[in-house]
Amino acid sequence: MIKIFKYLIIILFGYFQLIIFNANAEEKIKIGLLVPISGNDKELGKQIIKSTRIALKDISTDKLEIYLKDTNSNPNKTFQSAIELKNMGIKIVIGPIFYKNLKYLNEVQEITFISLTNKTIDLPNNVISSGVNATSQLNTIKKFLDTTEVKKTIFLTPKLDYEKEIRKAIKKSKVKISKHYIYDTEPTKLTSQIEKITNYKIRKQNLEDEIRRVENSELTDKDKQLEKLKKKYTIGRVNFDSIIISDFDESLKSVITSFLYTDVSPKNKYFITFNQWFDESLINEESVQPIYYPSINRENLNEFKKKFQKEFNEVPNYLSLLSYDLVGLIYYLSTKSDLIEINKLFKKENSFKGKIGIFDIENNKINHRLNFYQIEKGRLKKIF
Repeated sequence: MIKIFKYLIIILFGYFQLIIFNANAEEKIKIGLLVPISGNDKELGKQIIKSTRIALKDISTDKLEIYLKDTNSNPNKTFQSAIELKNMGIKIVIGPIFYKNLKYLNEVQEITFISLTNKTIDLPNNVISSGVNATSQLNTIKKFLDTTEVKKTIFLTPKLDYEKEIRKAIKKSKVKISKHYIYDTEPTKLTSQIEKITNYKIRKQNLEDEIRRVENSELTDKDKQLEKLKKKYTIGRVNFDSIIISDFDESLKSVITSFLYTDVSPKNKYFITFNQWFDESLINEESVQPIYYPSINRENLNEFKKKFQKEFNEVPNYLSLLSYDLVGLIYYLSTKSDLIEINKLFKKENSFKGKIGIFDIENNKINHRLNFYQIEKGRLKKIF
């Protein structure tokens, strides 16, 4: 009787093991995807959906499941969709894209949201910013400046809504700045500010004074000296070696043009800016060159573009590459721990190598290790 009882225990134990094994085999990694599939930004949302499809194909596992919900680029709709994902038992979500849509997500504490925003200030405690933030960029700029003989760097930031982000990033990165200027983007005001920064009027007056002095002199090579002086715009140095401009597109070009007007050229000062995502117009406009900036790995971006174009016959937005990597990141983290504990993994020190580059994860933050590029004579060159 005792032997029969033992056999029954063994059989039952084996049966329960089989049940547990089957449950684990069928366990899925559920990922929410919170993007605009309606409204003004729906095309961007569609591209991110397509990039996650490529990621699932490349990872090639049946463990991952993506559950799509709409944000409509609206905070209220985002919150409603987040509640629906929570009710489905989802613990981790890629998205939303935009900072404004994070507004009510602190009310959905059961979920960790990996937003594609690059803003890091005043985030809900269950939101992790995964965009290429200002700290990541300034860490890379500092690395470059440390290799040069630059003694004084000035920093220029437009009077826009990311001024606080920049100040925080300067402090975090410990990049050495001699002076930080906040400028007005209105062209007339901007030019006036750059004139003050470069002491343009004094340097212009220096030139006029020197021309008069030579004209009134009895120098034997007076004509030769006057000829040289009249080719100049100013006389006198400016009190900096490099300029960091946290601006983009046409506004960035306006700032550089204002410096050119005041006789400060990229040819004799380092002009460094923020991530320009390989903007072709900067490559084509040689008057603003050489110019330097941090960015993601260009080779990997081009490889992803080819894959995306082959699959969908369209050019992807750079956020598509970021969302592609985030699927891989979540899968990588899931191999280290249960997704229920995913929030703890984002508090630990961790690194992940994706197509966009290396993610450094610590204290609910994601920073990127970026490459550094130079544009000169119409050509893009990787410095490191």
